[in-house]
Amino acid sequence: MEKTTIVLGVIGADVHAVGNKIIDFAFTNAGYNIINLGVMVSQEEFIEAALESDARAILVSSLYGHGEIDCRGLRAKCDEAGLRNVRIYVGGNLVIGKADPEMVISTFKNMGFDRVYPSSVPIETAIREISEDLGHSVITSN
Repeated sequence: MEKTTIVLGVIGADVHAVGNKIIDFAFTNAGYNIINLGVMVSQEEFIEAALESDARAILVSSLYGHGEIDCRGLRAKCDEAGLRNVRIYVGGNLVIGKADPEMVISTFKNMGFDRVYPSSVPIETAIREISEDLGHSVITSN
């Protein structure tokens, strides 16, 4: 059975690599084929990789607080590129300073993201919810 492909990367000028590696490891262990673009990834690079790999989802990470600026317009660009059926997700420390998590989630959902994961959300929750969205059976190693 072919694995579901997800494109992963840290958007914008963000160079936080540790979280990216953890996400890659966790989703790979859950049975996904991860195309990890690393850090400092532009919106166009996410889109190009999704097109080239026939990805079912794009998972954007941001930890330096500028996620709202870096992610603005991504859904529209995906749609224009023919990726209307590709789910887009975002997670991390998405805004600078203390912000109400519900407000942050609302902001990113209004920007077209399917799900939003503030840094307080456990990776297991993200894997479970994204797997439900994609109809992917999660492989567990207990």
